[in-house]
Amino acid sequence: MHHPRLLKHVKEVEELKKIAGISACSYVQDGMIIGLGTGSTVKYTIIEIGRKISEENLDIIGVPTSLETKKLAENLNIPLMTIDDIVTVDLTIDGTDEFDPSFNLIKGGGGALTREKIVAKASKSMVVVADSSKQVLTLGSFPLPIEVNLEKWIDVERQISEFCPNDISLRGGKENPFITDNGGVILDANFGPTIIKPRELEEKIGRIQGVVEVGLFVGMCDAVVLASNDEVAILTNPHGRLS
Repeated sequence: MHHPRLLKHVKEVEELKKIAGISACSYVQDGMIIGLGTGSTVKYTIIEIGRKISEENLDIIGVPTSLETKKLAENLNIPLMTIDDIVTVDLTIDGTDEFDPSFNLIKGGGGALTREKIVAKASKSMVVVADSSKQVLTLGSFPLPIEVNLEKWIDVERQISEFCPNDISLRGGKENPFITDNGGVILDANFGPTIIKPRELEEKIGRIQGVVEVGLFVGMCDAVVLASNDEVAILTNPHGRLS
């Protein structure tokens, strides 16, 4: 992995998230269409973009990846387009639940993986904001989120269990399942740190009837703005589009 470029030494976790989120705005340029991710760290990026629009007359259009992000952006008076409107996004800034040395990601802890992937795929580049707990050698310690059609989840769970070594859970449980912005549900598959071929696993799961999207983002992330205990650093994917 590329050696990090140190940005600032700080201590507090929330302050680290804030600095990392703001640091990601260094990639934002006037006139861009920006994919606005979802999560507790990237919210600071969105807040900073709102400030730049208000105070520095930054001219950008945002594409929110969730209803939560849409609400935040609207409150900050960020001009928005919907996913249905976009053709090409200049840059997406988003969070992650895990990333490996090849800059592959697990996303979907917040349940927005389908819209996040649609926007990421439409983007010329992708920057991820994360804390050091998200940096792993092998993906899978974080349960892999898989969005499925509500009426198909039992059959999908059965098929995935044939090759998932550990338990698979319906997020929210049978009595009160978590419903995504798309009206689907989430299966969290506990593969453990075994996902050494994420693209193959993504394709395998994606072929199962009833699967809407898989929370593996392979070959999409170009840089990570990383907050650790005492610093914020930028890791650049040497094979990415920003190297």
